[in-house]
Amino acid sequence: MLPWKRVLRPLAALLLTAAVAVVPAATTAQAAETAAAPSSGWNDYSCKPSAAHPRPVVLVHGTFANSVDNWLGLAPYLKDRGYCVFSLDYGQLPGVPFFHALGPIDKSAEQLSAYVDKVLTATGAAEADLVGHSQGGMMPRYYLKFLGGAGKVNALVGIAPNNHGTTLSGLTNLLPYFPGAEDLLSAATPALAQQVVGSDFMTRLNAGGDTVPGVRYTVIATKYDEVVTPWRTQFLTGPDVKNVLIQDLCAVDISEHALIGITDRIAFHEVANALDPAHARPTTCASVFS
Repeated sequence: MLPWKRVLRPLAALLLTAAVAVVPAATTAQAAETAAAPSSGWNDYSCKPSAAHPRPVVLVHGTFANSVDNWLGLAPYLKDRGYCVFSLDYGQLPGVPFFHALGPIDKSAEQLSAYVDKVLTATGAAEADLVGHSQGGMMPRYYLKFLGGAGKVNALVGIAPNNHGTTLSGLTNLLPYFPGAEDLLSAATPALAQQVVGSDFMTRLNAGGDTVPGVRYTVIATKYDEVVTPWRTQFLTGPDVKNVLIQDLCAVDISEHALIGITDRIAFHEVANALDPAHARPTTCASVFS
């Protein structure tokens, strides 16, 4: 093999990886301290849902993120509004700390299934609501469709979810030109390969329709998304679906893929509306102050 081909193999995988690696990892001490500290406001298994908010909210992080970093903004936001809030780590690879959601997505869905059962047992609730960012907004659909999750989940809210596969603004179209790159990508980080448009996983997930009966779906997208592209592919089709473009609510919101899930309080306001539609308030640019 020519030397330049040996370079291009890992380069193609690196380009794809870099395109979605938008969430910084915490240090060991920071992650453990934040997850365990009572002041963090979530993952409190003594929390009992109120009459106003009768279902616990399970937060599902995105690719390369973890149960702490992805939710430093949204978890306290929901906790302050009276929700019992929980978050899990999933999709861990051996020897890879902090950067999660890289393992096979069907196995990650099994982890979510077990975690939802744990939360429902602890809280005494009959159903949970799920809120996910990026892969975390899509992976629960596998749980709902194939693992019996529909009977345990009231609503799924996806923030910039990769629902139909991504081209990463065309980067994945380059993979056939780099011999062995697709095999390398699949072997090293299965979840990345499964999220490429046209993958076997995406084909199976969406066969027969995007939704399952009995679950309310909300998708919150940004037109500035540079990871899940084209951004319109995030939207779902089916009954009990609400698709939201954040710029339709606030035209000057320039959040891209990472920020819409990590810091965007306009998106957070729309999440709160999706969790409690009976008491929804209009989401506008002023929602950043609410």
